[in-house]
Amino acid sequence: MSGLLVAGTTSDAGKSLVTAGLCRWLARRGVRVAPFKAQNMSNNSMVCADGAEIGRAQWLQARAARVEPEAAMNPVLLKPGSDRRSHVVALGKPFGTLEAGEYATGRAGLAQIAFGAFEDLSARYDVVVCEGAGSPAEINLRDGDYVNMGLARRFGLPVLVVGDIDRGGVLAAMFGTLALLSAEDQALVAGWVVNKFRGDVGLLRPGLDSLEKVTGRPVLGVLPWLDRVWIDSEDALAAAGWRREAQGGGLHVAVVRFPRASNATDVDALAAEPGVTVTLTADPDTVAAADVVVLPGSRATVGDLGWLRERGLDTAVAARAAAGRPVLGICGGYQMLAESIVDDVESGAGEVEGLGLLPARVSFAAEKVLARPVGEWRGARVEAYEIHHGTTTATTPSESFLDGMRDGAVWGTMWHGAFENDAFRRAWLTEAAAQAGVSWAPSHGAPGFADLREEMLDKLADAVDDHLDTATLLRVLEQGAPAGLPFVPPGAP
Repeated sequence: MSGLLVAGTTSDAGKSLVTAGLCRWLARRGVRVAPFKAQNMSNNSMVCADGAEIGRAQWLQARAARVEPEAAMNPVLLKPGSDRRSHVVALGKPFGTLEAGEYATGRAGLAQIAFGAFEDLSARYDVVVCEGAGSPAEINLRDGDYVNMGLARRFGLPVLVVGDIDRGGVLAAMFGTLALLSAEDQALVAGWVVNKFRGDVGLLRPGLDSLEKVTGRPVLGVLPWLDRVWIDSEDALAAAGWRREAQGGGLHVAVVRFPRASNATDVDALAAEPGVTVTLTADPDTVAAADVVVLPGSRATVGDLGWLRERGLDTAVAARAAAGRPVLGICGGYQMLAESIVDDVESGAGEVEGLGLLPARVSFAAEKVLARPVGEWRGARVEAYEIHHGTTTATTPSESFLDGMRDGAVWGTMWHGAFENDAFRRAWLTEAAAQAGVSWAPSHGAPGFADLREEMLDKLADAVDDHLDTATLLRVLEQGAPAGLPFVPPGAP
């Protein structure tokens, strides 16, 4: 065995979760497997035990593979700071910035870093399951590509193409994806996987038979729609997947949808708590009506603060604080709650007035803080992680909250991932509910968040076992793409 590339007809086709499912399925078979994504564009990231920063999706996939997450699993991470500028993380550490106009010419060095990381993992693991990015048929980016067919061609990896049938048009998307690839790229496409299907597969069978006939590639299976498989989203398109409605009353949490939200996965654990409704919003009325409001992290703190003000959300948040109704800021959201922000690094805006809801001052530094802090709150142990350039300093004494502070109903912390600690999450929600005047309490016997994650990963592996042609899948892993696969015209222009 060696490797496999999981590509997709679109973003959010399910590549990340299919890759996670394959990793857990192989790990359960006793195969030493590692995930890999040569380049990830995401503001949802995680700090590994060795201090390296990688995408949350690859961190989850490593958990699925039952191995320790590491920088080589996501050697290039692009974190968008604006529509035309991304901050580059290479092998887990800051590597500079990349402007939109530089993307086509600036990839050669990043490609070598990514190829070296793949070779490193291949030398240490039996199988490396690679996740592509976007679509392999983005022919405008094919020259210099190192995450889709460029990676597959470099290492002779067989490719499975995943399509999201829930969006509609999946058969046309699969055929069109293949037909836009060069003959050399097409030779590596070994089969199809239909994802997120609801209904009778028998009704779909004629279409699958036709797809196999016109492409000469087998459909390895149809994965069903899997309810409650939604955590550790990679990007904004997937973020709405964690929204869950509470039945009847319960505790209603509104999370402000910043344009450059970072590590919005912080609220996944809130959404998984019984009796808690989480809503992602940019509406001031929703912010005003919610029991609890969360300002999540941001990759563009000053820019997103300006966006908050443009929409009148600052007024809604301030009114909540004045009325003693809970507001929580995490990382960038915490920084916005301060009295002032001095930023000559991320935005270059200099000194900017904050919301003034916490007695603190924020200063940005060039060096990024990457850490895995451990603390305690109300007797509950809290393990978390930090990713930030801004440092927050209290201007007057205040009540400590993790590494941050609390002033009345306004809470702030730089720690990501704190809510994944069950005892802390439930203790904080109980106190926030009391502040909001809501009679919410934790459900006795509710599963912990880590247990829910493991259940999800096992559910993904079960779906691979039950719905994919695993015999063919193993043969592709061992032997690569079959020889003599037909070319489907017209091919790349």
